Amino acid sequence: MIFITRREHFNAAHRLFREDFSDAKNLEIFGKCSNPNWHGHNYELFVTVCGAVNPQTGFVIDLKVLGEIITEHIIEKLDHKNINLEVDFMQGKLASAENIAIGIWNQLQPVIAEHEGTLYCVKLCETENNYVEYYGEK
Repeated sequence: MIFITRREHFNAAHRLFREDFSDAKNLEIFGKCSNPNWHGHNYELFVTVCGAVNPQTGFVIDLKVLGEIITEHIIEKLDHKNINLEVDFMQGKLASAENIAIGIWNQLQPVIAEHEGTLYCVKLCETENNYVEYYGEK
């Protein structure tokens, strides 16, 4: 078993809030991240795939193909978008880093499964100090 990781970037806005909470309660729970005028991040995304090395290619998965998958299914949907309003796979979900990482996993896992590798981890860095890692439902 070997692991290979592709790094990508995207910029997006979001707001942490619950519609069933008052503005005061949203502020109490989510702080300035509940700003009604939104806020944004320069996200860094790491997608790790694992599997056996194909003896014909020397790859677990062709990184060019993995990059194309991530671009088509994630970056094009998230980059320079409002996650709460414009991203189909985040509709009806709180736009926390945790939920975004899970949403990314759910978009990538079936597509990567069509190739030789297995999706192992989605790591999403929201800031240089804060990141989440999701390994799927185990």
